[in-house]
Amino acid sequence: MTSYLEEYPLSRLRRNRQSKWIRNLVSENKLTTDDLIWPIFLCEGENIKNEIQSMPGVYRYSIDRLSEVIDIASDNKINLIALFPNTPDELKNENGSESLNEKNLVCRALDKIKNQDLSFGVMCDVALDPYTSHGHDGLLNNKYEILNDETNQVLVQQSLLLAKHKADIIAPSDMMDGRIGLIREALENNDYKNMLLLSYAAKYASNFYGPFRDAVGSHKSLKSDKKSYQMNFSNSNEALREAALDISEGADLIMVKPGISYLDIISKIKNEFKFPTFAYQVSGEYSMIKAAGEKGWIDEDAVIIEQLTSFKRAGADAILTYFAPYIAKTLNSSK
Repeated sequence: MTSYLEEYPLSRLRRNRQSKWIRNLVSENKLTTDDLIWPIFLCEGENIKNEIQSMPGVYRYSIDRLSEVIDIASDNKINLIALFPNTPDELKNENGSESLNEKNLVCRALDKIKNQDLSFGVMCDVALDPYTSHGHDGLLNNKYEILNDETNQVLVQQSLLLAKHKADIIAPSDMMDGRIGLIREALENNDYKNMLLLSYAAKYASNFYGPFRDAVGSHKSLKSDKKSYQMNFSNSNEALREAALDISEGADLIMVKPGISYLDIISKIKNEFKFPTFAYQVSGEYSMIKAAGEKGWIDEDAVIIEQLTSFKRAGADAILTYFAPYIAKTLNSSK
């Protein structure tokens, strides 16, 4: 930068901040409804919309109540929803076989949603943790170790099942090595050539996931951590290697999870690869904002906008957030 730009009083940086109109004109990043992805939790039963205790304002929906979700997403111009099942305990086992059941929660939800003329896409998670009795994302041996390659074979089958039921984006979140290439190959070979594949490339073994595990019901059975397959939160360069591998194997989109504590990772991946990069504002981040807002310790609305904008500033192209319908309504009303 040339020196004259830094000399006071020729350069008074506050000039561009003095009024709202000039702040708007020179704003480097703008949050819009186009940036929002809304996660939806599914449950068995009829006429159910149950609030999740650890996530105020977030609900589990039975399939017959998904019309409400469709209306909210459509009315608020949300581009993408993401489905996550709360599988009943009696349908879980060590192998997560319910993930391959054509009548499981996600498949039935897809059948209902995709049977309509939609203005938004539907993303489906690929992982075994909602379906396993032990709560892990993969198959285990008798030493309680994750079986990477054997798990991949199940993930491939799960992906093909979701493609068959017309998911728009398949999103492997399991962090098994090599699964993106295997899934992409299977999609190509089964004539799902246009299927979008989002990889949770940099998913960290975070302490912010607790409320999500409540929501999908995996917290009760999880007897050990996931540090042997999710990333070490001390590492950043490793995230570049993960992203590079998944891109080379056929991913169309990259996810960084969690969000606010990993803005540096979002920035590194975006700057290194210039690749579509999404961020996940996870359940713990959501619940902390809600808890502090309810106590009156923060201005909840202002903090939400600030955090979501920080994802854009770091380089995220889209943000998966539980605040999506609320913020979308706010953004649309301010136009």
